[in-house]
Amino acid sequence: MATPPPPLRRAAALLLVVLAGVLASTARADLVISKADRRVDLTSHIVRILASLKVENVGPDPVSQVLLSFPNIQAKNLAAIRAFGSEGKVKGQSTILPIEVVQPSGAPPDLTFFSALLPKPLEKGKTLYLDVLTVFTHSLQPFPEEITQAEAQLVVYQDSAHYLSPYPVKAQTLAIRLPGGRVESYTRHPNAKLVDSELKYGPFHDLPPFSYLPVIVHFENNNPFAVAKEVIREIEISHWGNVQITEHYNIAHGGARLKGEFSRIDYQSRPYVRGVSSFRHLIAKLPPRAHSIYYRDEIGNISTSHVWSDSMKTQLEIEPRFPLFGGWQTTFTVGYGLPLEDFVFYSDGKRFLNITFGSPLEEVLIEKLVVKVVLPEGSKDIEVSAPFPTQQRQEVKYSHLDIVGRPVVVLEKPDVIPEHNLYFQVYYKFSNISLLTEPLMLITGFFLLFVACIVYMRTDMSISKSSPSYLAKLQWDEVQATVQKIQGIFEQCLAVHDKLEASLRDLSRTGDIQSCKAARKAADAQFKELSKDLKPLLMTLQSSPQSYQIWPKVEDLIAKEREMQEKLMTRHSTVVDSFEKKLRGQDVENRIALQQQKVAALRQEVESLLEYISEI
Repeated sequence: MATPPPPLRRAAALLLVVLAGVLASTARADLVISKADRRVDLTSHIVRILASLKVENVGPDPVSQVLLSFPNIQAKNLAAIRAFGSEGKVKGQSTILPIEVVQPSGAPPDLTFFSALLPKPLEKGKTLYLDVLTVFTHSLQPFPEEITQAEAQLVVYQDSAHYLSPYPVKAQTLAIRLPGGRVESYTRHPNAKLVDSELKYGPFHDLPPFSYLPVIVHFENNNPFAVAKEVIREIEISHWGNVQITEHYNIAHGGARLKGEFSRIDYQSRPYVRGVSSFRHLIAKLPPRAHSIYYRDEIGNISTSHVWSDSMKTQLEIEPRFPLFGGWQTTFTVGYGLPLEDFVFYSDGKRFLNITFGSPLEEVLIEKLVVKVVLPEGSKDIEVSAPFPTQQRQEVKYSHLDIVGRPVVVLEKPDVIPEHNLYFQVYYKFSNISLLTEPLMLITGFFLLFVACIVYMRTDMSISKSSPSYLAKLQWDEVQATVQKIQGIFEQCLAVHDKLEASLRDLSRTGDIQSCKAARKAADAQFKELSKDLKPLLMTLQSSPQSYQIWPKVEDLIAKEREMQEKLMTRHSTVVDSFEKKLRGQDVENRIALQQQKVAALRQEVESLLEYISEI
């Protein structure tokens, strides 16, 4: 049998010493537990213990409470305790009994006591059937604390084979349900027996008060040790028909930490061998009519999720981006909508939200849960009814079209387990007239926008026609129109130049002197017409005060074009004369070479001036 870890051995020994001194002084002789059956469920990382007790009153006086005791080392991990009782010779229908922490006189400081309050005192000779459910967190300690990717996770659990009670116990048994893997070791008492995945101790008879018999079990448990460091659950109510739930999770693997490197190849090839201690998916049970479900993280939407729904529930299976090994953690957000009529009701002049408190994720321990209930703007007289103690405060949240903000009820609770997923209520008053606030704001806003557009369209925003700026604008428009006409005339002049050049090329090809002279005569006529059209435009441009930037360039343009026209005419006459004298082609080229160079240069200057004027 493997040796249990030293801290657990020392704690068990210390508890035995303490209980030996308590035995005589703290016994309560009024009650006797004639039968105690305990069942411990270790299949999850959350430990659940159900103790079924048959309690008899053997004292002379009625008893109104039953004391429940736990070692401090165990009580510090107690997340929930519930008691159900029924009185009679046979076990009947049970009722929930209130539980409160007490400190009996003479009780040792190393024990924590709870009191189950009976609905009516238990008379002498009467019997009470009492079921006590206790749920513990962080009670399974990984041993070893670090494992490799291929190793299974082993944990250690410590308890007492005897039922630790301030009352004598006539008969009792203990059954420990294990996950089903291998069992490394367990405390072997004479009446201990391991059958399949259940470890049994007992029966034990005639045990004195505070009897304690240490039991340590070292076994394999590869179930998900999902621990949420913090969960923020926001419930936003809209009286337009929807309750929006948004849950932000920060989840870690609370088991044995991963030792060494992680191999994705090994995990993908044999995930149930090379990643047996990890978990890769979580199950959330949502209300049956949940809709608009999404699952995302900081990167974006996560597509590895599946949804199944029927008339009873909606089940969401979410898979993180990577498997979680011991010590690893991940963050994500789950959101969904619920029908308003299923969760918000009206009673006694108040509306109230009736919804579950905890997380819909299965078997997740939440170390800190923050529930925020966002009520509609204008809600007042807010009250909260929760089935267990919580820290409460109020905030204000501003959203679309809010004026004074929406009241937010904030509830906080540590160590939340699935047993805390009970219904709680938030009562508030809300007038139906407040529903019209936002639509009226939208209607008013659009109305004012349309009125502003109408006023703008019907208002003359033009500048006065007698103002200097308006007159200057008219003059500048006139200058622009005149310049465009001048540009058109000069472009026509350049087109005439091109025709003269074409007539010279035809002359050199055909030798038709008469056609070339006719082209020269037509060009002279066109130049005269263009000059006649240009003259009034130049006078108009020169007289305008807005043409001070353009006029010098126009003057240069006129001079360059006239010089180019004269050179071109001279070259044309020289070529025609040479053809009439029947000179050689080389002699003709020599005579006009210089003239041709000057014409090309002037043509380039004219085009540059036209481009410059166009830009202005």
